[in-house]
Amino acid sequence: MKVTAMNKPLKLACIGCGARAQTYAALAMRRPDRFEIVAGADPVPARGEKLRQISGRADFRGFGSAKELLAAGKLADVMIVATQDTDHFEHCSGALKLGYDVLLEKPISTRFEQVLEIERLARQTGRRVMICFVLRFAAFYRKVKEIVQSGALGEITGIQANEGVRPWLQAHAFVRGQWSVVGTSSPMIVSKCCHDTDIIHWLVGRRCVRVASFGSLEFFRPDRAPAGAPSRCTDGCPTGDACPYNAMRYTTDMREVWLPMAFDRAKDASTEEIVAWLRTSPWGRCVYRCDNDAVDRQVLAMEFEGGLTGTFTMTAFESGRHIEIYGTRGVLKGGETYHKHFGAHLIFFPHEGEPVRYTVQAEDGGYELHGGGDSGLVNAFYEEFTKPPGAPIEAGLDSTVHSHLIGFAAEEARLTGKTVDVEEFRRRY
Repeated sequence: MKVTAMNKPLKLACIGCGARAQTYAALAMRRPDRFEIVAGADPVPARGEKLRQISGRADFRGFGSAKELLAAGKLADVMIVATQDTDHFEHCSGALKLGYDVLLEKPISTRFEQVLEIERLARQTGRRVMICFVLRFAAFYRKVKEIVQSGALGEITGIQANEGVRPWLQAHAFVRGQWSVVGTSSPMIVSKCCHDTDIIHWLVGRRCVRVASFGSLEFFRPDRAPAGAPSRCTDGCPTGDACPYNAMRYTTDMREVWLPMAFDRAKDASTEEIVAWLRTSPWGRCVYRCDNDAVDRQVLAMEFEGGLTGTFTMTAFESGRHIEIYGTRGVLKGGETYHKHFGAHLIFFPHEGEPVRYTVQAEDGGYELHGGGDSGLVNAFYEEFTKPPGAPIEAGLDSTVHSHLIGFAAEEARLTGKTVDVEEFRRRY
């Protein structure tokens, strides 16, 4: 593709140079005709250096903090904000005020009033904000959307979705990790499952009217600890060899995928160095003896405009996402289990006639994971951010704020035991 004045590359800067930013940057650099990475900020020098290497630019500007990068003025067209959830509001609002368009990791914020403030600020500044709801760009969900919009199912009457977080992931991120304490992060339905409230909202194409929810933390608690279990797995647990959550697995089978998400030297460190790190790190704690309060199970019941109903189940004790959509002409079912056991990602069961099977191919990974969605997002966001001013963008605030609204309203429903009117909940803010 020849670069012209009409399709010149977008200049990108990053606040937060960790795993997510590195993933987006590496994908962007596959298209140097579309993207240039010119700056990045991170308090960990090695992460900033990694982004410099990905950029391939001798003039890449590295900063030790978001404050320093923002103080340097507007250095790029788009700011990628890939910091911890609690920092999203500060970093996104700072970038908007400087005139950046923003690619923002989910969630928009951990507090709903700040979600609305980002929406207001983007409108005031005339800037675009695109949320990294990568499932919208994954081949699996693009196919689901295509089938729904084709009319094959007839009138959609209901949707049922579930997310199996996976036991080890629950322990890694929501028991030991950054999202384990709701007060310092956000509720599970927002921190993890805003992907799911968004994909449901996106697929049905209408607003949620009412929501009820139930859920709790029942398994990863002190009263479930095996007899004699110490506070840390490095202290010699009598049942460690049989425990699926033994933190010593970060030195063996859980090292390659999971350790880099918590320990910057994961790839180069010796086993002894990792064990030493586990002795003081939150990830070395017994999963039954942490300070976590994030739920390990939750269900939502939703009513959408036009009487369409939906349910969503989050559980720590399943793997992958699954979906069923009910229509007046048939039912569409799919997900990880269907692919594994039936050889098709999706199966359409018409009320009369033979089933139709669909398979999808993600560019960079499994259909249900971030892989395919990550590349789809990066491929799309050049087109989205070069649209004429005022044109709606995919995964923009005009739709994703409502996805967050569902999650925050659902958490109030869970805590109060009441059905929450979604628009009334928004009006309170």
